[in-house]
Amino acid sequence: MRGLAACCAVGNAVLHTLLVPDHLEEKFYIGLLFAVGSGVMLLVAAALVAGWRPLAAWLTGTVVSLAMIVGFVLSRTVGLPYGYYEAGWEPPYGPLSLLVEGLFVCAFLAWLGATGTDRATRERAYRSSRQRTPLRQDAPRHG
Repeated sequence: MRGLAACCAVGNAVLHTLLVPDHLEEKFYIGLLFAVGSGVMLLVAAALVAGWRPLAAWLTGTVVSLAMIVGFVLSRTVGLPYGYYEAGWEPPYGPLSLLVEGLFVCAFLAWLGATGTDRATRERAYRSSRQRTPLRQDAPRHG
């Protein structure tokens, strides 16, 4: 899952970095948000690949991905502050961005589920190793 998420994070960063110059001219704050989001997602990708603070990397990448999805939807429906409104999907950037952002969130949920399952399995194994098992009554006794 980490590899898939890292690829999605890099893809997200590349797609948004390509859009930064145009958006800085159109609405400066949108271009700035794209640049910051791209930088954060590159850090997330590096952290996931290197295994640095994996939970923080997953959570940060998921929050940024969800924020970008929400921003995309809002910018095409009700609009964003200061009159920013986009009509259409902006192919190929819009659909590809939604794809990598959605895949990142799905990978996080899968990782979270696998992590929880692994932890539960370890806890059950630990508890069962700590419990005494009574001798069966019909077991032969030595002595």
